[in-house]
Amino acid sequence: MTVYGFHASHEQFAPGVLLDALRAAERAGFGAGMCSDHLAPWNTRQGHSGHAWTWLGAALQATDLSLGVVTSPGTRYHPVVLAQAMGTLGEMFPGRHWAALGSGEALNERVTGDPWPPKDERNSRLEFSVEVMRALFAGETVHAEDGPWPVREARLWTHPDPVPELYT
Repeated sequence: MTVYGFHASHEQFAPGVLLDALRAAERAGFGAGMCSDHLAPWNTRQGHSGHAWTWLGAALQATDLSLGVVTSPGTRYHPVVLAQAMGTLGEMFPGRHWAALGSGEALNERVTGDPWPPKDERNSRLEFSVEVMRALFAGETVHAEDGPWPVREARLWTHPDPVPELYT
């Protein structure tokens, strides 16, 4: 069965406006939603860029929709912190949260001051991050000091059931 989803573009609208639009989309028959996770809009005319994770909690509470996010683990969000955020939403709203994980965009990731790496290195970082996140969701304690982001004895204490889907 086809599911029609609403894309909440944080770059284009204020978070409260997006939440109202998502509620209206649900009333109109949309079956899912997703949002972007950008620190800055693509251009200044767009004029917004709310925090995706804060908004997701409100959106999941305000609707019955399945909601996802397009995000990038690593530079802005350490994969352990991202897994904790996803695990929290997954526990509170079982089976309704997912994430599409990418290698990042300079517009959002360079703000931490790290140099912007070439695509093959970003892909390798993404692969490492996904491995860490999946291990944490599996209940493992993760220790990986030789990765792009050191992980020392990390584990999730709140376990979502089911585990949120990770799309790469």
